[in-house]
This record gives sequence, structure tokens and C-alpha cells, in this order.
Amino acid sequence: MPAPPRLPLPASLYADTARPTVEAPPLDGDRNVSVAVIGGGFTGLSAALHLAEGGADVAVLEAHEPGWGASGRNGGQVNPGLKGDPDEVERLFGPDLGRRMVEMSWNAPNTTFELIRRHQIQCDASQTGTIRAAFQQNNVADIQSAYDQGAKRGMPVEFLDAASMREATGTDRYLCALVDKRGGHVNPLGYARGLAQAALQAGATVHGGTPAQKLWRDGGKWHVQTPTGTVHADHIVLGTNGYTDNLWPNLRKTVVPVFSAVVASEPLSDEAARAIFPMRSSLYELGKVTTYYRLDRQNRVLMGGRSRQAPVDGPEDLMFLRRYAEQLWPQIKGIRWTHGWNGQLAITLDHYPHIHEPAPGVTVCLGYNGRGVAMASAMGPQLARRILGGKQEEIDMPITDLKPVPFHGLWKTAVAARIAYGRIRDYLHI
Repeated sequence: MPAPPRLPLPASLYADTARPTVEAPPLDGDRNVSVAVIGGGFTGLSAALHLAEGGADVAVLEAHEPGWGASGRNGGQVNPGLKGDPDEVERLFGPDLGRRMVEMSWNAPNTTFELIRRHQIQCDASQTGTIRAAFQQNNVADIQSAYDQGAKRGMPVEFLDAASMREATGTDRYLCALVDKRGGHVNPLGYARGLAQAALQAGATVHGGTPAQKLWRDGGKWHVQTPTGTVHADHIVLGTNGYTDNLWPNLRKTVVPVFSAVVASEPLSDEAARAIFPMRSSLYELGKVTTYYRLDRQNRVLMGGRSRQAPVDGPEDLMFLRRYAEQLWPQIKGIRWTHGWNGQLAITLDHYPHIHEPAPGVTVCLGYNGRGVAMASAMGPQLARRILGGKQEEIDMPITDLKPVPFHGLWKTAVAARIAYGRIRDYLHI
């Protein structure tokens, strides 16, 4: 089977500014390892790092280069928590597992920033908090409830009223917000490359330009065929998220791929940056269609949100995000927007990450629903613990069966319609 081309890294601000990529040559011949990790994004790289630190012989197989997918193209926000608030998580999953899910996921940014510190990853990391902001009256109670739930659990959270939000963000758009001081932001491509470097230093190997083309079990081992050799492994990890294909039957149909886009401006002056976002946290809005933004260390505005369901190429393709930034801060009208790009993340129907064990020696983890920087990082040690002999009840997320999304073939049209409808409702505040 001929190898598909190794695609170049898509253009983005991150591609222009991140630390250099690691040496990740294609697989050359056959290899025997204890664990083969398919996918070189945050899930695969964090799992490989922690497996290697636990003594496993690990090979990462990445079709292009580490961080090529949404791991290297997302908004860079390191957000705490899951889609549901803590009370809901504990109600759905019970007092033991639910409590552990809350502790693990809301502390996932701490796991991420600790990895960055421990491995000295150069990725413009800034643990300045995450702001969850409400601009519609019907979300005010949600923010208050989320704050109350976090405060009663001793989380480092703060409630901001409208006046405080105006002071924090330089706009009168918001009615209130919740700040979680564990959050922050990174250059995600730099972070992915740093994770790959850390995995290599721990003893793993990372093969770029090595797509997994066929997977089968024989003789008590799993075999992964690639264009340049076959990897024989005791265990397989599938961490392909929004770029999941048909390698494992029906896995692609368990998630809905959705493009999320970012547009970046030229650097602002220090004075202008202080005027529009003095708090310098990451912010995401509660709305029918999520919008998020931050300032990077060079005072660039990075404004993100859902985009058309196809690749974009430059800031001209993302006028709706540029216009929104100018609505928030009219004083930035006329600045130059230098970059625009998108990547494909994975949404699950229940909005929780999914761990599956569809066969002996196979572990799957995907579906972070826009929270992948922190959650995929935190899932690495969870997956490693399980693969290295941990019991299912020791893992801080449920392990579930594969459940294909009904009418999966219609997802592209449905997502486009849902985004358009959501934008209209957000605009009308309904």
C-alpha cells in the first residue's frame, strides 16, 4: 500500500513562533515494542512520556509530525474541568468515580503546567487563570452555580460581577464571570513539540511520516503496518481524536469532528494591551457557539471560535472573528491581522472524554470537546497507569464501550447548520 504524502505543517502563528520540531524520522523496518502509540498529539505524546517513565518500550507513530493536528493548532487555552459542573459529574457518575473525575479534570491545568516546568518546555506558558464569561442573562445563574460548586470544594475560584469584568477585559460585554486560577495558556505547538522531546528523553521513540495503515492481532501480539515497516506490540494506544480514521472499526463514528479556528493580530503596544485585556487570562464565553480569546506574550490578540467545516488559509477567511474582536474593543479597529488557521477537534455526544478498551491490549482515548490541552495531558498518566497494570477502578475516568453516533454521515451538514443557528441566537441574546 503506497504511503500518503507527509503533509507540511499548516501555516499558523504557532508554526512561525514555536520552538523547533524534534527529530522524528519515519519508521525504518520492523520493530518490536511493548506499546505502540498511534497519534502524535497531546494524548499520544503524554501517554508515551508516562509509559516510558514507567519502564515501557514505546514507539509513537504519527502520520505527519508531532503536533500536526489540532494539538498544534488550537487556541492554546489550558482550561480546567469538564463540560458539566462538579455537581452534575458526581450525580451522573457517583460519589466515588464522580469525585475523582472532578479532582482530576479540574486540576488538569496543574498537571499540564507541572509537566511544562518539570521538562522545561519552552512554550510561552502562562498560568494566569481561565475566565468563563456570561453575556446573556440566562447564563448568569450558571456562572453563580459554578462558582458556588467550586468554592464549596475549596477550588481557587473567584466570581466577577459586571464592573469587575469591565476592569478585567476592557469591554462592557459581560454580565459576570467565573475565574479559575489554575487555568492559563500556552503556544500549543511548542508544547506538543516539548512533550515529544520529553518522551524521547524518557526513552520512547517518535516516528513522523509514519501513518498506521493496517492493524491486526496474531500470535499474541498486535501488528501495525506502516509504509516503511511493521511495529509488533503487546499493547496499542489509539490517540487520534479529531483525525480518527477507519483503522479501528467504527471508532471514527463515535465522535463528531468539528473545525475550530483562530485569527491572530500583529503585536499591540503595551498600553493598548493593558487597555483591552489587563487581566491577560484565557477567556471563553458561555453561548450557543463558543468564542474564546487571549493575548500572547507579544501582545497579539488571538481570537477563536467555530469555523467553516473545511481548512482555512489566512485571516481573510475569518472575518467574523475579526469583526467580533473590534466589537469588543473598538479602539483596535485598523490593526493588522497576520494569521488565520483552523484544526479539527472531536466532540462526543455526552461531551465527556471517552476511554475505550475494545479488545485485549487496545486502549483508546479521544473526544475532549475543546478542552484538549489540559485534559489530553492529564489523560497520559491515567492511560499509562492502566496499561502498566492498574485496575479499571483505579482510573479517574470511566472506561466505556464504543457507541457510534447515530446518522454519523450527516454530521458535516448538521454541524454547519448548528453553528449558524447558534450564532444567530447569540447575536439576539436568546
